[in-house]
Amino acid sequence: MKIGSFNNQPAVPQPAERKSSTAATTPGAESSTQVALSNAATALASPSADASFDAKKVERIAQAIRDGKFKINADAIADKLIVNAQELLGRKPS
Repeated sequence: MKIGSFNNQPAVPQPAERKSSTAATTPGAESSTQVALSNAATALASPSADASFDAKKVERIAQAIRDGKFKINADAIADKLIVNAQELLGRKPS
């Protein structure tokens, strides 16, 4: 089974694999599929003031990584992952 080509060219679907796109390209055609985004997805998709970042801090961290001086606090990462998972599951963090 061939997954893709090795020359960085996208794999071209065979005629049997191609999907008809006449509904999307026909003028006046309406789609019967509706998509609703959650409030969180909408907030992530729209630019906001919270999307800003501290470029100097990013550069300090990048330099520390390049110098081999960046320390990872595995305990803090694990704690935050657990809290995030609890929030996603609708449970209160303990």
